[in-house]
Parts: sequence; structure tokens; C-alpha cells
Amino acid sequence: MDDPHTGVLLAVLVFLILLSAFFSAAEIGMMTLNRYRLRHLASSGHRAARIAARLLDRPDRLLGVILLGNNFANIAASSVATLLALNLYGTPAIGIATGLLTLVVLVFAEVAPKTVAALYPERVAFPVAYVLGFLLKLLSPLVWLVNIMANGLLRTLGITIHGKTADQISTEELRTVVREAGTFMPQSHQQMLLAVLDLENMTVEDVMVPRGEIEMIDLDSDWEHILASFTTSHYSRLPVCHGSLDNIVGIVHVRKVLLLMRSGEFVRENLEKILETPYFVPEGTPLGRQLLNFREAQRRIALVVDEYGDLVGLVSLHEILEEIVGEFAAPAPGVIDEVQPQDDGSYMVSGSITLRDLNRRLEWDLPTTGPKTLNGLITEYLEDIPQPGTSLALEGYQVEIVRTRGTAVQLARIRPKAPKAAAGAGD
Repeated sequence: MDDPHTGVLLAVLVFLILLSAFFSAAEIGMMTLNRYRLRHLASSGHRAARIAARLLDRPDRLLGVILLGNNFANIAASSVATLLALNLYGTPAIGIATGLLTLVVLVFAEVAPKTVAALYPERVAFPVAYVLGFLLKLLSPLVWLVNIMANGLLRTLGITIHGKTADQISTEELRTVVREAGTFMPQSHQQMLLAVLDLENMTVEDVMVPRGEIEMIDLDSDWEHILASFTTSHYSRLPVCHGSLDNIVGIVHVRKVLLLMRSGEFVRENLEKILETPYFVPEGTPLGRQLLNFREAQRRIALVVDEYGDLVGLVSLHEILEEIVGEFAAPAPGVIDEVQPQDDGSYMVSGSITLRDLNRRLEWDLPTTGPKTLNGLITEYLEDIPQPGTSLALEGYQVEIVRTRGTAVQLARIRPKAPKAAAGAGD
């Protein structure tokens, strides 16, 4: 009981438990660091972040030095506890000492430090990075030997530690990161970033102006009609054709036409001279790819063709950008809006509007995996051309056909879904 070595052994035991706690916290702190924030801090000149990043580049070496230290501390603590028990109470106390040491190590050297490190990884990892970097250099021969044996065992199991890119992030994971940015990013920025990620899931067919709605200049028309087409158009670039859209000869920029008008040289021959070569794209081109194609080709408008080479629509840079940032402006004067709210809460909707545009404007959830327009959705559902007055329910929305033109629905009245009853409402 009065052995002077008892106090020394007790001090050594406390030191070893603290050492074990240090390595336990270091392991969790280093491994739970946000790798993207770590890279940002390292590139910004944060010294501890640079050291931590270098250590994490070789996780086998990092774990080697941590586990060497941790296991040494735990085994040494067990030996010291045994000696301390023998000095104090003799052989019968060894079992009690082992049980008490297990509880102490579990609480003070494992659970508590690891919990703190998980909650505050940067506060723990950055200071310990200096110590771990020094220990890695000091114990490099031993760490190298341990890693050789461990990696050899992994290779026999078909596992390699080289060439792994653990920091890669998928599109869906990136989308989750953006959604969970919370107050760190304005909601408008979140929506734009999510829209950019969605571009690869959409094609030009989803946003193009259908063939039947393309404004064009017909060179076979009389000159007065051509002049009227330019003065009434709301677009800066127009396709030019002979007779129909099957014979497109070019694209004209209205600004060049105005310059010719101003100089008094606007005649049919000069109009043909300022035409740009038409630019055609397949209807299945992803929007992200088409956005890059517009930049590479220095174009803002493209004619969309199907698999047979037939013209099916027109897509412009404007439509793609609207998928990212939303509608730029209200309809131009004289142009009837495709969605008109009514006093009774319903909406008068043009049959030619795309379902994506309708969903975006009214925050609805009409299906977009099949037909692209409201007219297409209605006719596919009915498997027939409806007559005015026909009513139907589409995905919970009440739809009434107001006007048809030929074989297409021109105008429909849509009533939004009824709000769901609140949970726990009275009977």
C-alpha cells in the first residue's frame, strides 16, 4: 500500500488513458472532416488543413500510425493496471482491475473523445494533424511494415487501396448537397443549381417550339406580306423558307433587316444575301450538351429534326436559359398568355403549352415523361380527339375542353387539385 511505485504507476495509467483518448479522437476527427471544405481551406493557405489533406491522401498510413498509438496505449494501460492491482491488493484484484479498466477506457478513451471529435471534427483534427504528421515521420519504418502486411492481406482478398477516388460525388449526391445547403445559399440560387443539374435529363424536344407555332418568313409570299411579318414579329431571329418549313434556306436576324430598311436597300435580293446558314440539331440532344453546342457554334437558334430528318420544332438559347432561371418576362404586347387565371380559381390554358412550362409556372405536377404538351396529354389519355365540353380528370386535375382546332385541343379550363384535408381533422 505504501510502495512509492504505486503513485508512479497510477500517473502512468492516467497518462496512457489520455493518450488512448487522444488517438481515438484523432481517428474520428480526421475521418469525419468535410473533404470539400478541407480542400477549400487548404487552397486558401490554412496550414493545418494542408497537413490534414496530405495525411488523408494516404489513409492507410494515417490509420496505421493512429492505431499503432491507440493499441500501444491500451495494451500498456492494461499492463500497468495489472501491476497496480498486484501492488495494492494482490492477485485476486487482477480481475476487478481488468473490469474497471475496460469501463474507464470505454467511457473516457473511446466513447467520449470520439463523440466530441464527431461533433467538432475541425477543432479536433486540425491541432492533432501536427502531432500525427510528426509521429508518421518518427514511426515511418514501423508504419511501413504494418502497412505492407495489412495491404498484402487486402490484396489476397482482391482489395486494392490504390486508384480509389473516395471523394467523387454523383449527380444525385450533389443534388442532395445543394438541397441541404439551407441558409448557406439563397433559395433562388438553389433552384438554379438544381435546374442546371436537371439539364442532362432533358432534351431539346422538351423545350422546343413545336413546328406548328414557328414564326417564319416565306420568300414565296408577296413583298407586302413579308414586310408585315417582320414588323409584327416578336423574335429577333426568324427562319426563312420557300413555301413551307420543309424548304428552309436560312435564318435572318431582324436587326440586319432594320439596317437595310434604314438605308433604303431592303429588297428581296438583299434579304437573301443576309441569311445565315440554318443550324439543325437532333431532337434527342440533352439540353446541357446543346447549351455547349450553341456556344461552340456561336449560334442562338437551332432547328430541331427527328430521326427521319423532318423538321419538328425550333429551340433557342432563350428556352434553355429559362429552364435554369425561369421566365424572363411577361408576354409581349399583343401576345395572349398561355395561362390565364380565372375568377373561380381555374385557369384557361393553351393546348400547345409544354407540360414542363405549365408545371413550372403554376407549381403543378402533371406527368412529363410521355407527351410534351397539354394537348398531347389530353389526347393520349382519351385516345381520341375530344369535342368542346368534354371533361376529364388528369392526375387529380379537373380538365374541361373549351375549344378545339382541327385535330388539336386549342384551349382547356383546368382546376387545380383540391387541397388535402389536414391530418386529425374532425369527422
